[in-house]
Amino acid sequence: MKTLFFTGYPGYLAENLLKQVLLDEKEIEHVYLLVLPDQQHSAAEKVAYAVKQSELSEEAFTIITGDITKENLDLHPEINEKLITSVTHVFHLAAIYDLGADKELAFHVNINGTEKVNKWAASLKNLERYIYFSTAYVSGTREGRIYEQELVKGQTFRNHYEHSKYEAEILVENLKPYIPTTIIRPGVVRGHSITGETTKFDGIYFMLNLLERLSSLPTIPYFSKGTAEGNFVPQDYVLKAASFLSFSPVGEKKTYHLTDPNPYTMKELQQMLSEAYLGKKPKFTIPSQTAKMLLSIPALRKWLKVEKEAMDYFTVHSSYDVSLAASDLAGSGIICPDFKDTIRTMVEFYRKYKHDHTRHIYIP
Repeated sequence: MKTLFFTGYPGYLAENLLKQVLLDEKEIEHVYLLVLPDQQHSAAEKVAYAVKQSELSEEAFTIITGDITKENLDLHPEINEKLITSVTHVFHLAAIYDLGADKELAFHVNINGTEKVNKWAASLKNLERYIYFSTAYVSGTREGRIYEQELVKGQTFRNHYEHSKYEAEILVENLKPYIPTTIIRPGVVRGHSITGETTKFDGIYFMLNLLERLSSLPTIPYFSKGTAEGNFVPQDYVLKAASFLSFSPVGEKKTYHLTDPNPYTMKELQQMLSEAYLGKKPKFTIPSQTAKMLLSIPALRKWLKVEKEAMDYFTVHSSYDVSLAASDLAGSGIICPDFKDTIRTMVEFYRKYKHDHTRHIYIP
């Protein structure tokens, strides 16, 4: 029987990965969820919902308060002793994901926090797998083909999020010779490929925010030449693949790109979304530098609901190789759907919930 430990709950990825794991794995004895003190109520509500959808009883879930940036995750000594002898799988998802995060916060949580989780995971007596959620964008500003086995290549970074996740992944990579580790590198995660459901309108949804604001214009522009690939992957693909690779023996001591194997360029994505949402094809191009300059005006980017850092992903020509992920997922039935086949439900969900402020991220 397996005993799971999650960081990052009740965050978007941790919440949904837990649901997926509960669907996939039938030999789970207990689930421990590490939450910050002010997240206890939200976590309890989401656990109650998870219980209804799973075969486990409410007693099989324990919410624990703690802090990944502190020694032993700030766990009570008695609880820690119990976890050290019982936990078999650690899922580390707690992180600062905001592209606009300041350096001090991103480095403290993403690097220092991961160092503390690593140290704690290494102390577990019955650990079968340590699963770390990184990002494909640890490649930073590298261009060309990026392979799953690559990490340290002298790259620079577009923001503190990328840099901090890169430094954190190095720490996790160093554990591979000693403990069974799986590193997951998703592309930019978007909503469910079938239902369109998402809890956050960021990433690719910045394009929809922009289209919504510019909808009254007679013509719509492209933002930059858009020749770079846009790697946006549906949450259900990422969650199913991560769940499978986290428990399958094939996933041990591996790093995987869970990215789109057949991505479109940013220009193609802009055109598809504009036609699906507004029925208009963009007619002219605003240079990326001009677009970024405009988004440097706080009032304008707040009105548009677009982070200025998002423009950096229009200009770096990176292509993420998925050979290892494709090989190890072969036969599982888990494949990444084509973006164009999921646009309708994505746009419908956005149109229905675009006025829900809780789904929009804060734009400083």
